[in-house]
Amino acid sequence: MNWWNAKNFRHKRPYLERRMHMIKAVRAFFDEQGFMEVETPILQVCPAMDVHLHGFATTLKGVDLKNKKQLYLHTSPEFEMKKLLVAGLPKIYQICHVFRNGEDSKRHSAEFTMIEWYRAKASYKEIMDDCERLLFEVSAALGIDTLRYKKHECDPFAEVERLSVAEAFERYAGINLENCLDNDQLFKELIEEQGMHTAEDDRWDDLFFRVMMEKIEPFLGMGNATILYDYPVSMASLSRKKESDPRFAERFELYVCGIELANAFSELTDPAEQRKRFVEEMDTKEKLYGERYPVDEDFIAAIEHGMPKAGGIALGLDRLAMLCSGAEDIDDVLWCGKV
Repeated sequence: MNWWNAKNFRHKRPYLERRMHMIKAVRAFFDEQGFMEVETPILQVCPAMDVHLHGFATTLKGVDLKNKKQLYLHTSPEFEMKKLLVAGLPKIYQICHVFRNGEDSKRHSAEFTMIEWYRAKASYKEIMDDCERLLFEVSAALGIDTLRYKKHECDPFAEVERLSVAEAFERYAGINLENCLDNDQLFKELIEEQGMHTAEDDRWDDLFFRVMMEKIEPFLGMGNATILYDYPVSMASLSRKKESDPRFAERFELYVCGIELANAFSELTDPAEQRKRFVEEMDTKEKLYGERYPVDEDFIAAIEHGMPKAGGIALGLDRLAMLCSGAEDIDDVLWCGKV
């Protein structure tokens, strides 16, 4: 934003004031539950384990200017916060700026504000409960009874819908996802039957994301919030597999007015499995994008030391501010605008 454009700032001010009160309410919610607010480093050895997340690189110069170390701005404080779980902290949260290279739209900013929280000795089910209470408490604190995005509305006090990914594919796309987990060709044929475009070089996850974007996400969180849970295990590199069906992982996303607001897991605590998944993700990233990130060996060592069973989540506060204020562009709820 051009700071000398006073008219533009007058337009933004109501949204920013609502954002300020919202963040105070979010912090009060976690403080009242006995969570410890923590701060972790922004510079990290590995910015992300996800194939499609890209970090901003920087270089730490050695004293002799020859010994240089590649570091990245974090895309999430996840690795560092899990180290604190290993150190014995039972309930922690962090509000921080994170950085993702290549994200820019009315719902995305390359730099944005996230809250991430973890519960030791918990699973994604307890985090689901947190999400439901958080929407309730923040809305009550702000004195609003409706979350809005464009023409869509959501009642934050209504019971949150809990819908499995497989159920969503059946309901909104008419596709039996379980039959397609190991069959790219069948998946493609079923998608084409629904009138969606496919390409010869589409990978399984390309097809999955296309169905999600075109057939499912636009209908989630309308009237009441939706928790979409149990993703195919290939779509959850940091999540624990379901014991009852290891084809799926204990991961969920929270949707309000068609907007993905948060991403959560029952955390993976097996160091060998974590390293295996990391290598697989980086192999795919290198194939698709020509880059890979090094393993955060301190993170793996922490898990080896003994990470407790835990549930964790990352929630985009800028998007929540949009929903609380009725803003239609993320730039409206950023104090200085997008970079």
